[in-house]
Amino acid sequence: MPTSPSPSPSPSPSLFRGLPPIVWTIFAGTIVNRLGYLVTPFLVFFLASRGVTGTDTTYVLGALGAGNLIGPVVGGILADRVGRRTTMLIGLTGAAAAQGALFLAPGVWTMAVASLLVSTAGSTVSPAAYALLADAVDSERRQRAYALFGWGVNIGTAVAGVLGGYLAAHGYWLLFAVDAGSMLLYAGVVATRLEEPARAKTPEKDGIGYGVVLRDRLALLLLPLFGIQLFVYSLTEVALPLAIRDSGLSPAVYGAMAAVNAVLVVALQPFLTARLARLPQLAVQSAGSVLIAVGVALTGLADGIVGYTVSVVVWSLGEVVVAGIAAGVVANLAPAHARGRYQGAFSWTWGVARFGALTVGVAAYTTLGPAVLWWTALLAGSAAAAATLALTKRVDRRHPHDLAA
Repeated sequence: MPTSPSPSPSPSPSLFRGLPPIVWTIFAGTIVNRLGYLVTPFLVFFLASRGVTGTDTTYVLGALGAGNLIGPVVGGILADRVGRRTTMLIGLTGAAAAQGALFLAPGVWTMAVASLLVSTAGSTVSPAAYALLADAVDSERRQRAYALFGWGVNIGTAVAGVLGGYLAAHGYWLLFAVDAGSMLLYAGVVATRLEEPARAKTPEKDGIGYGVVLRDRLALLLLPLFGIQLFVYSLTEVALPLAIRDSGLSPAVYGAMAAVNAVLVVALQPFLTARLARLPQLAVQSAGSVLIAVGVALTGLADGIVGYTVSVVVWSLGEVVVAGIAAGVVANLAPAHARGRYQGAFSWTWGVARFGALTVGVAAYTTLGPAVLWWTALLAGSAAAAATLALTKRVDRRHPHDLAA
């Protein structure tokens, strides 16, 4: 996919030093925002404290998942229509307000509506941020920019996991206050520190909708393949805790596994990204996806802490390997005037994958049996990785300037 030669990166975080200030601003803002990622992981416990249990909980969680399907679509259109910066501000301030509404909601249905607004507004931010990163760097450096973005997400999330447990013990209102406050702080960074480049003019034939993406046959091949790989990865959030529970282990074990993942990703990502940046990126993506599929499948063989730790280490290494590649590939396929919508389509694919893991994945685990889910994850993830690798030549023939012209 590279279109011009560049110096070979050294295997250290210095790989990120050549990125422009706007990328570092988004990186810093992302860490701040993710430090406040507190409400969603503890939402079930908050709902229980308000007397919402059983089937009523699924309504609220379902609404939260549905918002992750709506927000990216809206965010992609707004990013190309009104601008990346404006879209990020709308999403961040809207999500902060919705957090307050969720905390104050008096009943199940008002909580469900507030949850829908929280996830819808919050998920409009990513397409705009991804598009702004694509605007700021050339195709040669996009994967590095997206890897840095993902590193910021993991740094913030790792700290938030510890912070959330402490705050929840002192009152759930603190979770909502810190979450909303971090969003508003990030909005302040966006408003005062980000300067948006002039947007490319949209040709009349492309309109303002997603027709430009739907007419791109290569994108329509890649996005479902990325979606399958993301579905398998999402099982680490959904099916892993079920497996640990069924093994008779305590929730603290799942917390420890999450910590193992966070430490590995934060510690290794800059170094592995540097080493892998010069290799063919779809080959790296495919190899990492196979690692994730194998790691998830190994969950089915684990029956104790050691076994689960091995599985987490394997899929965490896969997560590090694929960091930023899929978003970079999608950005390089997009014409300049449609980067927001291409990233909206990619973020929507992410939302569908997570929603599928929460619904289809859990249903397969509970009705067909864990073994069926683990084998399916291994086969589907490996097949999708192989199909992605087979598209390498077609992706390499596509250059952003050709599409823009």
